[in-house]
Amino acid sequence: MVQMDPEVSVITPAWNAEKTIEEVISSVRAQTFANWEMVIVDDGSSDGTQEKLVAAMLADERIHPVFLSENSGAAAARNKALYLARGRYVAFLDSDDRWKPDKLAKQLAFMKKHQYAFTFTGYEYMDASGRPLNKIIHAPQRVTYHDLLKNTIVGCLTVMIDRNQTGRFQMPDLRSRQDLATWLKLLKQGFTAYGLDENLSAYRVGSRNALSGNKWKAAKKTWFVFRRVEGLPLPEACWYFCHYAANAAIKRFS
Repeated sequence: MVQMDPEVSVITPAWNAEKTIEEVISSVRAQTFANWEMVIVDDGSSDGTQEKLVAAMLADERIHPVFLSENSGAAAARNKALYLARGRYVAFLDSDDRWKPDKLAKQLAFMKKHQYAFTFTGYEYMDASGRPLNKIIHAPQRVTYHDLLKNTIVGCLTVMIDRNQTGRFQMPDLRSRQDLATWLKLLKQGFTAYGLDENLSAYRVGSRNALSGNKWKAAKKTWFVFRRVEGLPLPEACWYFCHYAANAAIKRFS
């Protein structure tokens, strides 16, 4: 019997995620759309993550863990998963976030109906324990290259891409914000990201102090992407960064 390739490949990097990885995997196994594979690349974990991944593989043949010998960063882990992925569509889910049960079904139907190559959805925040924070990030109807420079509204955990249209791709080898750099690269090629404004995922945040620190780090990394990856001239980078900072503040405090 010929084994058919999955239609959707879920791309998940994992590092020392023993506290959350089972919840993440459960949210994928609970999907109403069943023709998926989940490629989880363990990035040299030193806790019990690898044992949990082996157990998940034995429980569901659609789950494919890969184990890197040393920590190489999320970009390397995602790129390994993208290389191994067999699905026409790739969707991204980190090892501490989760999806609503109809996430794949609704987003895939949205893409097929309109023949979109690049889509994203709305999502909500949850705390470190997984409790909802009653804060939803809405997805605009469409995002272009210049839109994304001004407002990094596209959540990695919500993205789905049709590789039949974009071709296979890899993420830049950055320790942080490689997802932003990837979306910018695709949009710069002429694609548009289309938003499905439904809350279909949950993004985990830490304590308030940790969140503030993460926002500052994200800002510095975003500036790096603008200047070093995109090569924006200083005045243009400043202009976009001011819009980015203002939109980030609105998103956080609204």
